[in-house]
Order: sequence, then C-alpha cells, then structure tokens
Amino acid sequence: MLVYAVHEGGRYVRVEDSLKEQPQGKRGIYVNITNRCNCSCSFCLRTMKHMAEESSLWLKKEPTAEEVKAELDKLPWDIVKEIVFCGFGEPTMRLEVLLELMAYVKKIHPEIPTRLNTNGLSDLLYGRDTAKDFQGLLDTISISLNASNAQRYLELTHAQYGLPSFDAMLKFAVDCKKYVPHVVLTVVEKVENQAEIDLCQKLCDERGLKLRVRVYEDS
Repeated sequence: MLVYAVHEGGRYVRVEDSLKEQPQGKRGIYVNITNRCNCSCSFCLRTMKHMAEESSLWLKKEPTAEEVKAELDKLPWDIVKEIVFCGFGEPTMRLEVLLELMAYVKKIHPEIPTRLNTNGLSDLLYGRDTAKDFQGLLDTISISLNASNAQRYLELTHAQYGLPSFDAMLKFAVDCKKYVPHVVLTVVEKVENQAEIDLCQKLCDERGLKLRVRVYEDS
C-alpha cells in the first residue's frame, strides 16, 4: 500500500476500507514510499509482523512521486487529520521524492499538518546537513532515539554507519529545531526498561527535545 490508515490493534488499512469501517471522523493518513532502510532494528515489525497481501506495506516496486501524488489526489481530504510519511522503510532513503511529496501536500492542502517518522540518519546517508531541507514542509518530525547511549543504540538498531550513528542522529534532531515546529524523539516501551527510559528523558531535557514513549506493537 502506498497510502493507508492505521486502525486499532496496529492494523494497516486501505483508505477505502478505513472509510467503510469508520465512515465518520478524521484520521491520520500514512504515505509509504520505500522498503529500504539503513537500520535493522531488533524490534522492527518489518521482520516480525504477518500481513495479508492486500494490507501489506511491502512494496513490489518503489513508486514514483507522480504515482503517490495520484493516490493523494484520490483522498477524501475532509477526513484527513494529518499526513504522515512513514512506511516499513526509512523515508529519507528517497529524500528527493520525499521532499517533492511534502511540498505537494503543502501546496494542495496547506491546512493539513504533516509529519515525518525517521531514524534521523539522513546526514550520514547524504554526507551533509539535511535538517534545513524540511523547512516549511513539515509540522512535526518524529525521530527514533531508541537508547540513551551509542553502544546500546547500535545493539538495537544495527545502523549501517556504526557507533557514530547515535551522535549524528542527536545532532540532526537538534538541528531540526531550527526548521521544524515540533521535534519529537521516541523510545519503545518493553524494548527498554524504565531506568533506560529515564536516561533518555534526561538526554532530551538537556537538549530541549521532547520525548515520547511509543507503545510496543507485537506481530
């Protein structure tokens, strides 16, 4: 699925089926543009979650920007609460397409909030500072913090860039504060204990960042 909704229980639902189940009310609409990721997190649902083919986020091929725009054009925008760029891959692996789609949403529906869920490693991926790319295109960026230190982070994420990944992700998060109104870092409950979550909170407090504890979703 390129464009989908998420229902109770972590079910990924096509927009037309979402409307059949829930005809009234606004909901977040998610945009999925790649299977690729530069992390291989030990708790990631990419390898754990069973999905029927009709509700799978695994893409048989990466869509063009025009193909995704066509799906967005079909949306009943009166039911859209937020557009979230998040699939089973890391959206910034296709940064140019991602930015084009964000700009498109802001052009056709500037009143709709936009959010990016990311691992925050795009600076390492592209060898440059990337936070400014999102200026004027995003209302919220949610970055996976996952751990309070570089060693634990690498153990959990198996990031391709090794131990430097942690500090690069934190720098990216701080940089984003200049360009994106809401910057949120996340950890996953059950993956880390309360002591580790408290350390993550301290780390965020020291940098003026907001921490959100995500509910663990099993398969």
